[in-house]
Amino acid sequence: MDALADLNPAQKDAVETVEGPLLVLAGPGSGKTRVITHRIAYLVQTLGVSPRRIMAVTFTNKAAGEMRSRLQAMLGPRAAELTVGTFHAICARILRIEGAAIGLDSQFAIYDDDDQMNVIKQAMEQLGIDPKRFSPRALQSAIDAAKSQLVRVQDYAGRRNNYADEIIHRVYQRYQEILHRSQALDFDDLLVRTHYLFEEHPDILSKYQNRYVHVLIDEFQDTNIAQYSLARQMAGKYKNICVVGDPDQSIYSWRHADIRNILSFEKDYPNAKVVFLEQNYRSTQTIVEAAHHIILPNLQRKQYKLWTENDKGAPIVVAEAYNEQEEAQLVAQEIEKLMGQKEARLRDVAIMYRTNAQSRALEDTFIRYGTPYKIVGATRFYERREIKDAIAYLRLIYNPLDSVSLSRIINVPPRGIGQRTIDELSSMAQARGLPLYHALQAVADKSSAIPVASRTAAGLAGFYSMMEELRGESQKVSAVELLDLVLEKTGYKKYVQQGEDGEDRWDNIQELRNVAREKENLSDFLEGVALVSDLDNLDERSDTATLITLHQAKGLEFDVVFIVGMEEGVLPHVRSFDSPEQMEEERRLCYVGVTRARRRLYLVRAFRRSLGGMSGANPPSRFLKDIPSKLIAGYSSAKETAVTAMGVTPRPAAPLLVLPELKPGDSVKHGVFGEGVVVSAKPVKDDKEVVVAFPRIGVKKLLLSYAKLEKVR
Repeated sequence: MDALADLNPAQKDAVETVEGPLLVLAGPGSGKTRVITHRIAYLVQTLGVSPRRIMAVTFTNKAAGEMRSRLQAMLGPRAAELTVGTFHAICARILRIEGAAIGLDSQFAIYDDDDQMNVIKQAMEQLGIDPKRFSPRALQSAIDAAKSQLVRVQDYAGRRNNYADEIIHRVYQRYQEILHRSQALDFDDLLVRTHYLFEEHPDILSKYQNRYVHVLIDEFQDTNIAQYSLARQMAGKYKNICVVGDPDQSIYSWRHADIRNILSFEKDYPNAKVVFLEQNYRSTQTIVEAAHHIILPNLQRKQYKLWTENDKGAPIVVAEAYNEQEEAQLVAQEIEKLMGQKEARLRDVAIMYRTNAQSRALEDTFIRYGTPYKIVGATRFYERREIKDAIAYLRLIYNPLDSVSLSRIINVPPRGIGQRTIDELSSMAQARGLPLYHALQAVADKSSAIPVASRTAAGLAGFYSMMEELRGESQKVSAVELLDLVLEKTGYKKYVQQGEDGEDRWDNIQELRNVAREKENLSDFLEGVALVSDLDNLDERSDTATLITLHQAKGLEFDVVFIVGMEEGVLPHVRSFDSPEQMEEERRLCYVGVTRARRRLYLVRAFRRSLGGMSGANPPSRFLKDIPSKLIAGYSSAKETAVTAMGVTPRPAAPLLVLPELKPGDSVKHGVFGEGVVVSAKPVKDDKEVVVAFPRIGVKKLLLSYAKLEKVR
């Protein structure tokens, strides 16, 4: 096929610009995936570049799969030679091959979020740190943030400014020690270890730089510092780096994405060419214009304007309900009406919200109305207990040093090995500097001084013997055959089928067998399930309405979109009020939601809402005021007045306040964040800036005049 066929002038320019750095600023629905795939086809078919010398990086397995599928259709068998995948998958592959240079076993385990939390809690327990005073989740977030910025444990020591930093450093250090003993990496380690592998071994870096003449990165606005550094390393020789993204869709700062990467790309590459993809092929003119006016007030963006040749389309519906129950009824009734008039199918409808908690009222109402729905972000397939148990067995077979997997399944099904025995075994292993599996081996070989009852020792020895037998079998059989052996020999098949939900749990295991059947070996299977994301399992063919957060909706599109909770404090979220940067991200989040809609858009709010254990009335979202009245259903001069009145009431000038005297160590209470401990306090102009550690949400920087902190004691 002709790689330049059916491209608009801007798309064609992006495809044909193959020498040197290229920044493609691609608005929503502008065909960026089309540009990337056609650019790769152009390189291979027209310019004769070998596919094995091209790397294309995406952010989800689903996107990588779609890209591979398109390239297969365009290039045929040669598409298999391309390197296409997520940053994490590509780095995992490199570390399996090259990790020995930095002391990493090729059979390392990849720990997911739950595994990370288990290790964090284990580290805190070993260090005697009270989880009620220091939130494990906040500590995990701080460690993730450090790694995303390429800050290793030894580097973090020099960044300690207060007691909270000291705690983070201590937990970070012990956390890494546990990972090392388990021969395990978390998601961020995949990036960090690859970066430092390249930095410390120029010969290995040179090998990959020589191979990849062209590096393409999708969703560049979502990269963190580690990912951008890796991209620059890979493209360091030929400088043929093409990045595609949109700063207006940068909504993942909480995952440590850094919008500066895309905004400063031209500074890092002064000779970079910039191509704007401004034509939207997805949405109606009305939706595109509304989106433009919503995003326009942001300062952290590139100036361009989305446009479309599509029809004007239906006006946007802005609706108000009394409370969240009435809001949900309004949505359900409108969906029924659209279906009755053959205006939409259920699979084409999405209801989007800022926080997962907002789904409850929608679910209750949809059940009453008999409206089929699916929730993206509910209990994920790979987080179900029976799935994690089965995978833990396979991970332990693959890597016996994986202490998290061992602790999970040593007594599942029950084998008479109590928690006290497991704790004693763990203590012995830690005291001797041994991995937990080696301590288990010592008990089984009767070479351990650990005092265990003969019955318990027999249980431990039996478990060790069974695992060794399964490890031996793993060298001879496929991934699905090994899974079947595990289910039979461990007794897990019989165990999982018991109880009222046994049939459903066994069905889930059967689905896992289907996944295993698609993989050639155990290594490929474990890597695949470790790197899967929630959207990878989204079935877009099922005839159900989709309930989804705005964050998870990025990259998707629907004929009909409802965005509920269009209120101050919900969207934008209350946590953004004291930060201009966070408020800009909330605006981008609204923009992303609006641009998911192809034909119809509903923006819905409630006069009163119960959320987070509190009930109250919030004014309409400030983002509603940005939409021109002429784009809204029922537009008239009277309506214009009404819509204008829906805007945010300007905040009155703050009265002179007597700010409370706060010092580090003081306990304080915040209306939303709850109780916390002051870490630091310093004067800022006519105000005071305080840093507070909140057990529920982590460390926050606040201005005292706005935060309304109450000193508890």
